[in-house]
Amino acid sequence: MRKIYTVLPLALLTIGANANPMFAPNAKNSVTLYVAQGTDKGTLFKLVNPSLWDISPMTMVMAQYSQPSEIFRLPARINFNIVQNIAYESCHGLSFFGGGISWDIALVNWNGFYIGGGIGPYYRDNRDRWVASRLFFGEKFFIGKNIGKKWRGELFTLHFSNGDFTEPNYGFNFFGLGVNYSF
Repeated sequence: MRKIYTVLPLALLTIGANANPMFAPNAKNSVTLYVAQGTDKGTLFKLVNPSLWDISPMTMVMAQYSQPSEIFRLPARINFNIVQNIAYESCHGLSFFGGGISWDIALVNWNGFYIGGGIGPYYRDNRDRWVASRLFFGEKFFIGKNIGKKWRGELFTLHFSNGDFTEPNYGFNFFGLGVNYSF
């Protein structure tokens, strides 16, 4: 009986999930450009509570190549990401360049909108006073909308940290916009 209560909410959230909402119909690839503003250091929980955001002088740009997949029969995508964080003013010294892979899953798919999250490992070119390791993890939450036959737009929050493998581990937080093209 417990299994029914666990599976039923997931089934209800993915109404209309026959096609992957993060891709155009029959598309096998997509590219996305994300641009985000830093919302200061802090924990992963800061992502879902905008009242905790404190705009910091950082701009993050991320290019992403994706292919569709499924995770537990839910629409998903596997991504290759290239990230450039540009820090200035009081955050001088926190700039980094990195790359990684990630997996995103769409938990809600309704009427052209989708909501989901993602996670993956990244590697960057330096250490700094916020995160003392080159290896770190990215966690992302997003809300997307199909804005054309091959185009999608996404609002997202993103957190980078090393999972407390090394100290310090204040983490980086971002909020921004992504534009996706499927082909």
